[in-house]
Amino acid sequence: MKLTVIGTGNMGRALLGGFVSGGVFKPEDIVCYDVRSESADEVSARFGCMSAATAKEAVKDSDFVLMAVKPVHFDGALRDIVSSLKPGVIVLSIAAAVTCDRIAGILGPSVKFVRIMPNTPAQVGAGVSAVCPVGLSAGETEFVKRMLATCGEVIICDEKTLDAIGCVSGTGPAYVMLFIEALADAAVSLGIKRDDAIKIAAGTVMGSGKLVLDTGMHPAVLKDMVCSPGGTTIAGVMALEENGFRNCAIKSVTAAYEKTLEMQKK
Repeated sequence: MKLTVIGTGNMGRALLGGFVSGGVFKPEDIVCYDVRSESADEVSARFGCMSAATAKEAVKDSDFVLMAVKPVHFDGALRDIVSSLKPGVIVLSIAAAVTCDRIAGILGPSVKFVRIMPNTPAQVGAGVSAVCPVGLSAGETEFVKRMLATCGEVIICDEKTLDAIGCVSGTGPAYVMLFIEALADAAVSLGIKRDDAIKIAAGTVMGSGKLVLDTGMHPAVLKDMVCSPGGTTIAGVMALEENGFRNCAIKSVTAAYEKTLEMQKK
């Protein structure tokens, strides 16, 4: 099985790295291409895969083609390689707001493809990927799931659900980073060194997420376990509620979803 990665930015590198470290693809079976040749060459040297001079050359023998390009460049990049795709190829798209209809309109009815919404924690093998397969067999879908599982959690879904998931998992890391930064700032204000403050804040967020996943318990139950009557934690929770923390979090996700729909229309 051969893979081509078109676009070697942060997400392209993260997914490629996961596929290699997870043993789904051998480095020698991967070709990468980027309009910035130095980026493709750097990825090639780092992972031991090959780089190609043109996108058409990169995809000609591949069984899977990962389109890791920005939405604004997606249509042109995909049109450029369509004539070079071999029969039976499966195209993987991680371009936000690029719909299945839009992809199918370029590829035509005979080419199978998958819309994927990964997120940046995939860079450390702790990502979440929403996956919407179009035209794939059960076995092919399972292989795509195995590919992406090397980078974290995988959710198989339809397109509407994928867009909704993306507004939580795709945009969520930015909100979590703001929260970590705020916790760290608070710690610094209490006299804790900045480096220690960031480690404490980030470690607390990471550990809390793992606690939810590993125990399977509802976040509200785990929250209540920390909130002793008349204690410090419930005082902090009351301050968060007073300042609309939960409402802000919800509105951030709905705002991202509304922007997604707006981008799709354009």
